Amino acid sequence: MRKAILHLKKADPVLGAIIERVGPYRMKYREPAFETLVRSIVFQQLSGYAAKAIFQRLAGAAGEPVTPEGVLRLTRQKMRALGLSRQKIEYIRDLARRTRSGELDFEACRRLDDDEIIRRFTAVKGVGIWTVQMFLIFALRRPNVLPSGDLGVRNAVRKAYGLETMPKPSDILRIAENWRPYCSIASWYLWRSLENEPDL
Repeated sequence: MRKAILHLKKADPVLGAIIERVGPYRMKYREPAFETLVRSIVFQQLSGYAAKAIFQRLAGAAGEPVTPEGVLRLTRQKMRALGLSRQKIEYIRDLARRTRSGELDFEACRRLDDDEIIRRFTAVKGVGIWTVQMFLIFALRRPNVLPSGDLGVRNAVRKAYGLETMPKPSDILRIAENWRPYCSIASWYLWRSLENEPDL
């Protein structure tokens, strides 16, 4: 990690100042498993407090750890009663079906490159590029993932670089060119600069 931090400080003085201010790198990782992606779906577009409560109820009903079989044993009505929207119920059930059938293999992820993982997982209803990027960073520990469309990253860049308007994802890609091959670490520091780390 020391090598990554030194590279980022040298490559980008603005990011270097953020690193100095935030302090040591302390990423909280999760297991690269079905449950982690379910959790990510539950957390989409919800406050952390509400999402945690719903996920805990789902885990209590489906069993821990949350498995495809546990999810598919629950009726849609039961899942709705736990606080899940109809849309998210369909997303989670689609993920469960594809995982149970073997179409999605979480164990195989460790051997696949980032682009292939994005391709496979975005085929699931409700799983977009951002969700898979969070999975790559926080579960698979991939060091060079840049969530250029993430609102937190864009807002942190706007503030740190003194931009008048919110940067577009294409602007983030340009600014981040010197961060490679440690874009995940840079993103974490940008989130922390706002005291706002995504909760996967």
